[in-house]
Amino acid sequence: MSALMNPTAPLTMSTREIAELLEKQHGNIKISAERLSDKGVIGTLALQEFTHNGNTYTEYLLNKRDSLILVAQNCPEFTARIVDRWQELEAMQQPKSPAELSRMDILHLAMESEQARIEAEQKLALAAPKVEFVDQFVRANGSKGFRAVCKLLNAKEPDFRLFLVEKKIMYRLGDEWMPYQQHIDAGRFEIKAGVAHVSEHAYNRALFTPKGVNWVAAEWAKHRVALVVAGKAVAA
Repeated sequence: MSALMNPTAPLTMSTREIAELLEKQHGNIKISAERLSDKGVIGTLALQEFTHNGNTYTEYLLNKRDSLILVAQNCPEFTARIVDRWQELEAMQQPKSPAELSRMDILHLAMESEQARIEAEQKLALAAPKVEFVDQFVRANGSKGFRAVCKLLNAKEPDFRLFLVEKKIMYRLGDEWMPYQQHIDAGRFEIKAGVAHVSEHAYNRALFTPKGVNWVAAEWAKHRVALVVAGKAVAA
């Protein structure tokens, strides 16, 4: 809002507004922005406070580029919605008449949005046969361990492990990797107990069920699409 009252101020969008547009929890969007900033994908985050129901909270302010990357990382299907919102903000800041402003800007933004949509659909189309293959494979072969799933998805182990952590699918517990309870309840994992032959150390091993492999294959495909839309290189 301050940018609209002062036309010379840089135009920004808050993580709170982005969360509302994406219908996501503001806390999750803030965490995603922090991770992208820490990795150098987006710029340094500007922090500001706001008051809601008598309580004080914080939010981040992002420029146009960084906000589009944040949206592409979380919900690429809402890219058009965020572009439309930026068009409204820019139109309110411009001293020109709305008719004069919109002819070129709307065309330019529409082309950007359409290109992003086409790229996302192409990537999803390429991933679809792989997901279908995974579905057929796991039905015949049962539960799979982490490395077997990586091989099945043609995913690099460090990249896939980071994906599981960032999406809150699995977490490290001592020397073991365990799924969050909601994914166990959803039937995506089973926990196998065992004892090491040499040390006689008891351990638990998390395995992706056939349902879990099929589900995570689809989530991995969507994750790769989001990276492509955000401009990152994704291995074939």
